Amino acid sequence: MQVTINIDNPEPAFAQLTAQIKQGVLGGSLNPGDALPSIRQLAQDLSLNPKTVAKAYRMLERDQVIESKGYRGTFIHQNAMAGSTHDLAAWVHERLTKTIAVLRDAGATDSEIRIAFGNAMNQQISKGT
Repeated sequence: MQVTINIDNPEPAFAQLTAQIKQGVLGGSLNPGDALPSIRQLAQDLSLNPKTVAKAYRMLERDQVIESKGYRGTFIHQNAMAGSTHDLAAWVHERLTKTIAVLRDAGATDSEIRIAFGNAMNQQISKGT
């Protein structure tokens, strides 16, 4: 499978990489057990910062599209097909959109919502979650 990153695309490079790997799984060009390049190798091949590739790999691992086997490498997960159809970002967006609508209907201003959201995020960060 050939991965390409379009630097002119407004979508971040890590999101392009994540989407292309998921598309490879769904399209059958990547199968469970297939090895993926190391973070360092893929970053070099795509002229990306290794942190960008690492972020994409973390997201793919979270979605059970890939699995890291330590020094042995990174491989396509056995449940990759199911993980590739799951879009956590879309789910989060949908949930936030509904919550914002409820808050606005209750009379909260956008400023109050932003401040409350920021405070809630900071509280979660300080708790380490």
